[in-house]
Amino acid sequence: MAKDYALIAKTIVKNLGDISNIESVTHCMTRLRVCLKDDSKVNVDEIKKINGVMGYVNQGGQHQVIIGNNVSYVYKEVLKLGNFGDQSDIAKGIKKEKLTIKKVGTNILDALVSTMSPLIPAIIGGSMVKLVVMILSMLKVLPADSTTYTLLNAMGDAAFYFLPIMVAVSASKKFKTNTYLAIAIAGLMVHPDFMKLMVSASEGKAVTLAFIPIASVKYTYTVIPALCMTWILSYIERFVDKITPEVTKNFLKPAIIVLIAAPIAIGLIGPLGIWIGTAISGLVYFVHSKLGWVSVAIMGALWPLLVMTGMHRVFTPTILTTIAETGMEGMVMPSEIGANLSLGGAALAVAFKTKNKELRQTAIAAASSAIIAGISEPSLYGIALRFKRPMIASLISGGVCGAVAGIAGLASRSMAAPGLFTSVQFFDPQNPSSLIWIIGIMILAVVLSFVLTLIFGFEDIPAEDNMEIMGADNE
Repeated sequence: MAKDYALIAKTIVKNLGDISNIESVTHCMTRLRVCLKDDSKVNVDEIKKINGVMGYVNQGGQHQVIIGNNVSYVYKEVLKLGNFGDQSDIAKGIKKEKLTIKKVGTNILDALVSTMSPLIPAIIGGSMVKLVVMILSMLKVLPADSTTYTLLNAMGDAAFYFLPIMVAVSASKKFKTNTYLAIAIAGLMVHPDFMKLMVSASEGKAVTLAFIPIASVKYTYTVIPALCMTWILSYIERFVDKITPEVTKNFLKPAIIVLIAAPIAIGLIGPLGIWIGTAISGLVYFVHSKLGWVSVAIMGALWPLLVMTGMHRVFTPTILTTIAETGMEGMVMPSEIGANLSLGGAALAVAFKTKNKELRQTAIAAASSAIIAGISEPSLYGIALRFKRPMIASLISGGVCGAVAGIAGLASRSMAAPGLFTSVQFFDPQNPSSLIWIIGIMILAVVLSFVLTLIFGFEDIPAEDNMEIMGADNE
């Protein structure tokens, strides 16, 4: 039966305190992400009971309603319910909370996750195009010196090359600053003339802006510099707005903002952002270098828990940076193979064993999403977390498969969520046996989690109780 997305959206909004309580709303691949004016008006229990809702998470003050693959339909219906206003005007009148170390950490995490989540489709799309080009070239179907190769590769590479601009657009909505000013500042970082100067600086030639020395930094494929600069821009914009006369705001205000923000971007924030990103990436892979396959096993076991908290998106910049610098990533992405398919295998076991027709349909759909497309949230929230013991089975299976992937030395050349049709990203042309490892790990993940779920069992829903299978409270 087709879902009534308008009813789902209306019920969600009602239990979030109605339209008047919503400050902003967006969505990622599976979650409706909402910022509210008054958190006390949220009725969490009722949200979890909505037919079509798989779960609810409050992450850093952002209310995330897990819908699954059809979240875009619910999002569109939510937008029809009211005008949420211009993002740059929404911040007025919002209460300020006392800053603590925990709050600062939460805010940083929320900013990173909120900024990167909307970009994931473009990143995955680009990754898959580049992957297809690589395979066609490897099979000698597409010559590397052909114009078709160059154009297809550029199609796949565009999202990564202009990543600072995409980050600026997304971050401007999070930090409630002018999107086009953010684009202008980020655009400087990838401007051809600026990039030529960066090459000169790398060769030892002095590059200065008046008396300000400019360090050699390559900003293409980066996340942190544009994210940090857009945050700073939000304060610069508010400051300039206060000091410029009303009659000059149309032309003087944007000019002053650019003249202040651009030097800060390329002289301070950009190099600092690169250093931060490199440090984070270095820390993650230092752990990998010391623990080896054990770190992949740990990540595989913990991955569903990271997805639940939204912390899995924290690794996106690190993965992108590593692939850009080395051509592959060998810790986080390999761990996802077992984690995603294990959740699918657990859902299949529930579909196999349940006597409830509605639950079986739900479980099959969730398993298909995880196994085929690598999108695990439907299995995670709709099945594993709800029935608990399938969750334990998937965590064990994810850890075992992560260990195998680590021992095999698998590494990803793309950033698509690992599934049946996307796991080709782990194929190493220099090591044909990697294909056998990939297939073996996928089979192991599904079979092991399937068997463990049957062994551990779960509390089935009586066949006559088909009410709100997808929206049942998962506590």
